[in-house]
Amino acid sequence: MTEKKTIMDYDTVALDDEKNALVIIDQTKLPYSTEILELTDLKKIWDAIYLLQVRGAPAIGVAAAIGIYLEARKIGAEESEFEAFYEKFTRAKEYLDSARPTAVNLSWALNRMEQVVLTNKARRVAEIVKCLHDEAVEIRNEDIRVCRAMGEHGLTLIKDGDGILTHCNAGKLAAVKYGTATAPLYVGQEKGYSFKVFADETRPLLQGARLTAYELQESGLDVTLICDNMSNMVMGNGWVNAIFVGCDRVAANGDVANKIGTSMVSIAAKRHGIPFYVCAPTATIDMCTPTGREIRIEQRKPEEVTEMWYERRMAPAGVKVYNPAFDVTDNDLITGIVTEFGIARPPYRDSLKEIFALKDKAKQNK
Repeated sequence: MTEKKTIMDYDTVALDDEKNALVIIDQTKLPYSTEILELTDLKKIWDAIYLLQVRGAPAIGVAAAIGIYLEARKIGAEESEFEAFYEKFTRAKEYLDSARPTAVNLSWALNRMEQVVLTNKARRVAEIVKCLHDEAVEIRNEDIRVCRAMGEHGLTLIKDGDGILTHCNAGKLAAVKYGTATAPLYVGQEKGYSFKVFADETRPLLQGARLTAYELQESGLDVTLICDNMSNMVMGNGWVNAIFVGCDRVAANGDVANKIGTSMVSIAAKRHGIPFYVCAPTATIDMCTPTGREIRIEQRKPEEVTEMWYERRMAPAGVKVYNPAFDVTDNDLITGIVTEFGIARPPYRDSLKEIFALKDKAKQNK
């Protein structure tokens, strides 16, 4: 008898070489149904990122790398001269980069793919396209290694039986595997640890309810879903030992942009003396952005608040709606930033530079 697949058995983001397609789980359909999309058109890939069919900073980066490779493959079939190829490649890159402005992994992955083109500009276009294929695959594989490493570092901050609170979805569904904020939980589970996890529902898109609660339950972890306005009470009850969240961009001073509502969780954590950790791969750390004030915050459609999850509109017609997708958590509210190269602690301007020094050293030792 064949065992029923769970969401953990599917790849969040993958490249199908035979079909020349970006393969993703359509996260807008979860948890009601598991639908796999095979995307070959750049506009559909842009839509998938904008419409949150693929979401989470690491997963967006991987999807962008695969997406721009697939487009480069098409361009390469039309253009054999480098200048013409690069002009069309640049237009496609800029278009894809416009899908989500806050998540730095999107531009990071696309810039990395562009660097492959420029480094190999003396080679034939067909060879450049092959190099882009290999880089996209490496970005995907690297994401798995990075998230696993963050899980190992994050696990040193907690112990068996701890209560953990998280906000939004920074889990397996936000990356290729392990996730960022959930990586310590999954790595701990592999080692026989047990945790009691509280997942904020995360209004207005309900990623905590639809995605985090779903994937943690599917994986066998003990998870309790709570409304966003319940986290302070849960902390006050003494049920939470640590908070782990992901993020979409870290500024050079340690300010962090993450899903709307994260800053409120950090304020409550400070009041209750609970450590607040941000899990961020170095690809999400933007040392060119001085502080959180310079991070561009994406504004989304009012319908996400007024009617998306309701059979009938729940707000009066014509009412004004403010719907920022993210907020900024100030660095003084963050206990530590967990990266694949260790844990950065205040003052972040210094410790983040040390993290990148470790990254550079690792590159040199390869």
